[in-house]
Amino acid sequence: MTDWLEIHRGTAPLVVSFPHTGADIPAHIEAGLASPWIGRKDADWWVDRLYAFARDLGATTVRTRLSRTVIDVNRDPSGASLYPGQATTGLCPVETFDGEPLYRAGAEPDEAAIADRRTRYFDPYHAALGAEIDRLRAIHPAIVLYDAHSIRSHVPRLFDGALPQFNIGTNDGLSCAPGLAAAVEAACDASAFSRVTNGRFKGGWITRHYGAPGKGIHAIQMELACRGYMGEPAGPFSPENWPTPFDPAHAAPLAAVLRAALTACIAFAKDQA
Repeated sequence: MTDWLEIHRGTAPLVVSFPHTGADIPAHIEAGLASPWIGRKDADWWVDRLYAFARDLGATTVRTRLSRTVIDVNRDPSGASLYPGQATTGLCPVETFDGEPLYRAGAEPDEAAIADRRTRYFDPYHAALGAEIDRLRAIHPAIVLYDAHSIRSHVPRLFDGALPQFNIGTNDGLSCAPGLAAAVEAACDASAFSRVTNGRFKGGWITRHYGAPGKGIHAIQMELACRGYMGEPAGPFSPENWPTPFDPAHAAPLAAVLRAALTACIAFAKDQA
């Protein structure tokens, strides 16, 4: 483990990836930002805490403490867009989800800086994630890679209206067997929360890159609307009101559904024997 990469090794046929829960930004990068807050605004706040139970299920977890502003380990390293024709952010983003500049004018990362960040952070994250996938695949006939995310419920630049609570992504059915998607959908649909599959979020680079159901690696992404586990301001988001603190009582109903979803992932993998 490095000072920015957290790995917990379990033995169940499940890897949970946390690519966007970090808020650390090296000082030399933060110095070029429009503000420290804006560089952390789009984090998947508290998602690693929301899934704290995953280790109790025997899951392996891989998490970066770094902010996605430093480098987004869930983007295609070539720089190609995951959603051509739609607004999105890149490998080393220069704007927020709302289109605000992340950097002061002239301080944006150039090609050399992007290459350096990829070598320092992107490549080690994926080396670690790939190693854990290989370790578990060597002892299980099939495994599930579950990529855990969240986003504010309303981001007009990215999607219309309020995002459903559960947004399951399987790259339109290519990254996992239908049975896995059905099992996670069933866990979500047994709750009072809304759900969509392969809607606005179909799975990022992690889901698309690692998902290989024919090789026993089934990848699925879960994008949550933040309102299900934390408070969201009614008005404009600002350093004074975002992020709101993690509230275990608020999060408990959603966490119960997520526990059922991860339990279903493990059961699916074991059934492939």
